[in-house]
Amino acid sequence: MSETTTPDFFERDAWEERYAGDGQTWSGKVNPQLAAEVSTLTPGTALDMGCGEGADVIWLATQGWQATGADFSAAGLARAARAAEGAGVAERCDWLETDARTFDASTLGTGPLGDGGRTWDLVTSHFLHPAAGGMSHVLPRLAAAVAPGGHLLVVGHAPIESFIAQMDEEKRAAMFFAADLVEFLPEGFEVVTLDQRPRTVVREGAEMQLEDSTLLARRTA
Repeated sequence: MSETTTPDFFERDAWEERYAGDGQTWSGKVNPQLAAEVSTLTPGTALDMGCGEGADVIWLATQGWQATGADFSAAGLARAARAAEGAGVAERCDWLETDARTFDASTLGTGPLGDGGRTWDLVTSHFLHPAAGGMSHVLPRLAAAVAPGGHLLVVGHAPIESFIAQMDEEKRAAMFFAADLVEFLPEGFEVVTLDQRPRTVVREGAEMQLEDSTLLARRTA
């Protein structure tokens, strides 16, 4: 009898399996720090990396942004596209299947010959947590996709004890504080927001205290 293996939490197969099931995985509501930080920005083009079921992409579209949702799960992107159709904003959304760990905006051509790369006025990720502190490698890739004068917004779970108490060491290592990210910003970015924001959520009927590690930076050059 062969053993059944559980897909690695940090890899594509685990998320394909999750999004292939019945029922909605996430709340369908915009992440609160996205709404807080972006509400004062002039809508333009936006990229949401690790978009999952697309709630943030859809919200951006309703606010006037031309929004791209990116994820390594084809099943997640299919759910997101259906949700955008249902919300009536499909024409303001497009979808990109890519792995944040290897994402390279310079290969996404915008000209008639597919050259020149692609940038967005806003690049954001919410609760994208690559294994082993991998955000240190992902953040520069996201920053490279920001247009001059545009913004990079990264929000993640802080490794506070009330959140990580039941996690294994590998998942704990994937969490970060906002200040941990600053050293990985390329030159030409200025920090606009650097904050730890407490938030209370209800999980399985019990209240849980979280902190949203929030970094907003503007590309100045």
